[in-house]
Amino acid sequence: MHRYIDVEALCHEKGLRITDQRRVIAKVLSEAADHPDVEAVHARASAIDPGISIATVYRTVRLFEEAGILERHDFGDGRSRYEAAAEAHHDHLIDVETGRVIEFVDPELEALQKVIAERLGFRLVDHRMELYGVALDRKN
Repeated sequence: MHRYIDVEALCHEKGLRITDQRRVIAKVLSEAADHPDVEAVHARASAIDPGISIATVYRTVRLFEEAGILERHDFGDGRSRYEAAAEAHHDHLIDVETGRVIEFVDPELEALQKVIAERLGFRLVDHRMELYGVALDRKN
């Protein structure tokens, strides 16, 4: 479920100055169908502009995260992985053997989370869910 989010437009909305290198990094992040780590973002960005250093990517990703443009995830593989901040909520299922991340939305699950919060005396304002599993058709 790849959602195209225009990271450069989000930068403009947040009032961030867009340099040529930030524009390339924003393009890479906008077009990412996966949840790349900084090294993957750097590889993709430097294929477009070989002058982009890994340090520039680290600084830019941190800036975008602090501005609320990117969300950082730790899916248990020891690497911070990123995606453009989505307006619509979604959860993640992580294949622990391959590292593949599947985004999903389940209205029944969303409703159950709200009920559980209310049962415990809370009004749910936000949540993040990450499920970890192995494919059923994979041999053990």
